[in-house]
Amino acid sequence: MNGFEYLEEELQEMREEGVFRTLVPLESEQSAKVVINGKEVIQLSSNNYLGFAAHPRMKLAAVKAVEQFGAGTGSVRTIAGTFTMHEEFEQKLASFKHTEATLVFQSGFTANQAVLASLLTKEDVVISDELNHASIIDGIRLTKAARNIYKHVDMESLEQALRDTQNYRKRLVVTDGVFSMDGNIAPLPEIVALCEKYDAIIMVDDAHASGVLGRNGRGTVDHFDLNGRVHIQVGTLSKAIGVLGGYVASTQSVRDYLIHKGRPFLFTTSQPPAVTAACSEAIDILLEEPERIERLWENTKYFKAGLNKLGFDTGKSDTPITPVVVGDGAKAHQLSDKLLEYGVFAQGIAFPTVQKGKARVRTIVTADHTKELLDEALAAFEKAGKELRIIS
Repeated sequence: MNGFEYLEEELQEMREEGVFRTLVPLESEQSAKVVINGKEVIQLSSNNYLGFAAHPRMKLAAVKAVEQFGAGTGSVRTIAGTFTMHEEFEQKLASFKHTEATLVFQSGFTANQAVLASLLTKEDVVISDELNHASIIDGIRLTKAARNIYKHVDMESLEQALRDTQNYRKRLVVTDGVFSMDGNIAPLPEIVALCEKYDAIIMVDDAHASGVLGRNGRGTVDHFDLNGRVHIQVGTLSKAIGVLGGYVASTQSVRDYLIHKGRPFLFTTSQPPAVTAACSEAIDILLEEPERIERLWENTKYFKAGLNKLGFDTGKSDTPITPVVVGDGAKAHQLSDKLLEYGVFAQGIAFPTVQKGKARVRTIVTADHTKELLDEALAAFEKAGKELRIIS
């Protein structure tokens, strides 16, 4: 008896349902092709949209920073862990995002937690899309504010929530810019219009839009030409940016308040020099190599069209996130296993990451994929899909 028998019982249930998974270690750098178990396969599960994770300039920036400033910072930002490079990067990022200020966190997850837990009180309410990311959900759980959930991208439901909450001091509407499992873009112009009509604050999590949408990858706010009309933008530095971390882009007052009240910022050691330097270099590459984003979208359209022609259900995606929806969780993992057998790494995703009955293999193409690689991947999908009777 070790006190954790109940965990093994739940794990056994997962095994019986066919949804128990083990971690898959990569044996190479993150790229369009990776090595798994000694075999080179096509990577379709990474968030490395623009190929920045292994970009030569990114690696060089990281190495130089280590040589000059060391491996770590040794402190939280508010004590001794703020280097000049941290503030220089935040100023560069604010300029890039067309906001007054930014503050960098160790992840997008902690950035969402910091904002939602510290900016709202019991006199306020947060209004959230029902399919928002887990980091938003957990951030809401940490706040003392009331909460109201509106139906996914349903503007009538959002307006009703805004009407029902007019007695609160402040109302904060929060939405993903791009929804991470379905790949659809939030109707931000309509959301902004409703927030302005009802005097609500709007917060957008641009984790999967940063580097993908907008001019030079500035995100959904820029994509819809809404600069100056969205109060808070949260994003990651670990997806299209290719490294690690998150940020909040907003006003100087929001930045200053989070420095004093944002617990993930206050109690976590600051980003190491290599991470900060590489993230800063990524902004320069976004500005200097816009063709990477163009190539990303060309590959996205090509791969989506190929999957749809084969008869796969790709849902309502309109971004490089392209789900192949199969419904049953065990079936999604069977498809993932077959694909790996045929040279494609595309992970199955089931409940609780997605709703029951909505399991899928989620694919993400990148700017580094060639048409030849995408054709190979489509051939693997066709073979595996037919064997599992997902397509005919």
